[in-house]
Amino acid sequence: MDNNDILIRLRYGLEIKNKEMVDIFKLGGINVSVPEVIMILTKSDEDDEENDDQIKCDNIMLDSFLSGFITYKRGKQENKPTQSDKPEASIKRKVNMNNVLLKKVKIALTLTTEDMLEIFEEAGIRVTKGELGALLRKEGHKNYRECGDKFARNFLKGLAIRYRG
Repeated sequence: MDNNDILIRLRYGLEIKNKEMVDIFKLGGINVSVPEVIMILTKSDEDDEENDDQIKCDNIMLDSFLSGFITYKRGKQENKPTQSDKPEASIKRKVNMNNVLLKKVKIALTLTTEDMLEIFEEAGIRVTKGELGALLRKEGHKNYRECGDKFARNFLKGLAIRYRG
């Protein structure tokens, strides 16, 4: 699952409008226009690698969107005197972006562990508290586990079921 697909599914599941997407990107530190958001959310064909109508969403752009989504949903957090204004990117490698997606959506929507387990259950997948805890841990922790595309897809599917009905 690529970053554009994540944004498409997240937008659909939470019914985020194009103007709201622009605002969320801006809160995350990236300036895009409504036409650019539409080009980001355009599905590319598998056969057509050179799709001119789509803007590829890289890891930095996705991380900025998710950070902006937290600010959009929860409000701006005041920095401590020792904290820098710009947080470092949480998505360091392609493989762990699904873990960051789970963490940041959990924070933005103020979901509890039980809420997340119910979302997975609504999507038809059974996840234990231990498995979920391993997915939400910091990379490098001994119990950290990479979140596969199946978990991320089902989480986004469960969000759509919960928020869209």
